[in-house]
Amino acid sequence: MYHAHIYFELEQQALASRIHELIRTSRSDITAIFPLVNRLVGPHTKPMFEVHFNDNCHGFIEWLDAHREGLSVLIHPVTPDELADHTLHAKWLGEVLPIKEEIF
Repeated sequence: MYHAHIYFELEQQALASRIHELIRTSRSDITAIFPLVNRLVGPHTKPMFEVHFNDNCHGFIEWLDAHREGLSVLIHPVTPDELADHTLHAKWLGEVLPIKEEIF
C-alpha cells in the first residue's frame, strides 16, 4: 500500500478541493481518500489531504503528476519503518518539503 499526501497553502484550499474531487470521481484505483486537513498534523509541515492506493499498476502517480496543478505531493510506501517511508523511500512530485522527522 502507498500513501500520497497532497500539500497546499490555506489560500489554495479551493484548488486542493478541486483536485480532491477530481481524484474521487476519476480514479477507481484509489482505496481511500480523506478530507482536507487545514492544519499541521503528524510529520507534515503544510495542510494536506491523504490518498491511499495499492500500487501504480493503473498509472495513478503519473496521472497525479499531470493533475496536481503545481501542488507538492509526497508519495511513500507503508511499512513498519515510518521514518524510512517518509524519507528514504519517499517520492516527491513538485517541490520537496521538510518532514518533521522527530515525530517518528
